[in-house]
Amino acid sequence: MILAGDVGGTSTRLALFDGDVRVPARLEQYASGEHDGLVSMVEAFIDSCGRCLADVDAAAFGVAGPVRDGCARTTNLPWPVEARRLARALRLGRVQLLNDLEANGRGIAVLRDEDLEVLQAGSPEEDGTIAVCSAGTGLGEAFLVRCGEGRWVFPSEGGHADFAPRSEFEIELLRFVARDNEHVSYERVCSGMGLVNCYRFVASLDGGAGLSLDAATISAAALDGSDETAGAALDLMISIYGAEAGNLALKTLATGGVYLGGGIPPKILPKLREGGFLQAFVAKGRSAPLLERMPVRVILNDRTALIGAALAAAC
Repeated sequence: MILAGDVGGTSTRLALFDGDVRVPARLEQYASGEHDGLVSMVEAFIDSCGRCLADVDAAAFGVAGPVRDGCARTTNLPWPVEARRLARALRLGRVQLLNDLEANGRGIAVLRDEDLEVLQAGSPEEDGTIAVCSAGTGLGEAFLVRCGEGRWVFPSEGGHADFAPRSEFEIELLRFVARDNEHVSYERVCSGMGLVNCYRFVASLDGGAGLSLDAATISAAALDGSDETAGAALDLMISIYGAEAGNLALKTLATGGVYLGGGIPPKILPKLREGGFLQAFVAKGRSAPLLERMPVRVILNDRTALIGAALAAAC
């Protein structure tokens, strides 16, 4: 019996797997901010399944942030996650903690065609590096390198790299976001919080402060066409997303493909299909032909990180 978790700043999903890692025997989702830590959440989950902690044979958790010495403390999570404390609670010799993008990368190996939406078919190289760029509460990045019959997954904190504006308009966006933030990273303009910042910026151009809306409300209004400001904000964020995914593809030479993970891409597929993302993705001057050959796919299976964590626990 494997316990796996996908621990995010907004929500945490826990699952028990008994055999097929694609199909959890039990799956529950919790609001991360409503709990005092992962241990109490795990205990409540196991109890709700009608099992005891001793039933768990192995466990692994993907966490939204860097993992150092078996511990993750991130700005997007309301509490730290500690492998040793989890191991004691689960009465296991070892519990694996891995970055959530590493978990996503591991899960990609078992995805099927129906789990993916192709934005650009490209010409994939079987042994080429794969890049993952995931927009959700934050912006996560990772890459996978061929090693024998499988791939090694390398997480990163590339979403916290400096935002590089590509136009006068984006320079103004940078200045706007910098009013409230000492460091303007890509995550500040390309994520859930990023969409909110883009919306506030676009609203400010007309002299307004903008309504206090969350990312889900903004994206919904943009998709149904009920709010022009929301539509312009989402278009802006999508263009920045495409540009940064292209940056990651160049830095890792992702000839095996680029995968867009996280909670946002599946929800804004109609906008992604319109072409603004790919236009920004390939707009790299002399390197444009290289980007045009790289496949770009959206991960539709929202259990990919859970599957990846389960695979890590099973090793």
